[in-house]
Amino acid sequence: MKNIFQILVFSLFFVGCQPKVQPADIAKINGYWEIEKVALADGEDKDYKINESYDFFEIGKNDEGIRKKVMPQLDGTFLVNDTYEQVKVRFEKDKAFLDYKTDYAKWSEEIITLTDKELVLKNTENTRYHYKKAGPINLNDDGKKTE
Repeated sequence: MKNIFQILVFSLFFVGCQPKVQPADIAKINGYWEIEKVALADGEDKDYKINESYDFFEIGKNDEGIRKKVMPQLDGTFLVNDTYEQVKVRFEKDKAFLDYKTDYAKWSEEIITLTDKELVLKNTENTRYHYKKAGPINLNDDGKKTE
């Protein structure tokens, strides 16, 4: 019984020490993100080994910007279209949210984790989207710089 209590206290310590997303962290979201897995509310995980599209975020100093889907190409470029979602960052009760808006819908996702290399978003159905920072793919290996 004593061991169970120690494990419980230890677990609560780590949950309570999860770093909160601060306004200064929001700049880290800018760029290309590749989805690694989706953790469903029922505990099931769906892993993504290959992605045909990345999410591109561009958030300005006023905490507003866009998210759009882009398709990486083998030469290091991205195929893009004119479709995007307007995004506004909102802070509420020590939590950070991304509020999305299109002509057809509005929704929010909570930012659970945001570092230089990792992004975790949670929607209202308790589904967690785990992303890793991505960049252009360049299989040419010819020394050319990709953007």
